[in-house]
Amino acid sequence: MARGPEDVGGVRCCRDCGALKPLDQFCHSSKRPGGRGSYCKDCFNLRSKASYAKRVLKSKGREVRPAREVPDGHRYCADCDSIKLLADFPRNRADITGYATYCKPCHNARGKESKQRLHGGSREYHLRRRYGIGQAEFDELLAEQGGVCAICGVEDPQHLDHDHRTGWVRGILCFNCNGGLGQFRDDPVFLAGAIAYLKGTTWQRLLIHPGVFQMCSPMRGRRPSRSS
Repeated sequence: MARGPEDVGGVRCCRDCGALKPLDQFCHSSKRPGGRGSYCKDCFNLRSKASYAKRVLKSKGREVRPAREVPDGHRYCADCDSIKLLADFPRNRADITGYATYCKPCHNARGKESKQRLHGGSREYHLRRRYGIGQAEFDELLAEQGGVCAICGVEDPQHLDHDHRTGWVRGILCFNCNGGLGQFRDDPVFLAGAIAYLKGTTWQRLLIHPGVFQMCSPMRGRRPSRSS
């Protein structure tokens, strides 16, 4: 079977633009010779967009907005109606471009609105997502502790402590106590070692006469300076 003139030399003539292009510039088609379609990829994309716009107009009664010209390294944000650098958009692995649809300020604003609408605020969202309890349960647990940190007793603690292995909530701590447990990796052995270390290195004031104190040396350690 002789090939048509459009296939001579591994090229084909596009029926829309009339240009001779290599076969790999045509879309795949099992119904055409050489396994390629009659329209080059550029013309095929234009036809697809025109067909989509016609279907939208017929089914939904609205016109499709024309594609926006965006320079390389930029992206359009529909919320603020502006073209910005890709660095101004959050990363998003699910998107083919690797970036989110909305710029960082608009993305954050949408997130806050969603948290307020669905959870009543960022605080409730954070507690529910990370610990599985809400602000009401937090307040109830704090009331059971007498309104103070479960370790040092400081008033109005705001940090929810939980077991990192099981996820179970243990209590409410102040910033320092919560951070301290994290630094010691929630390990009682490390905490006991820290207590033993302090007892063995901290100088003590010993009352030897009413109103008179003497510094008592620990088992190890250096004498404190005069400013101490």
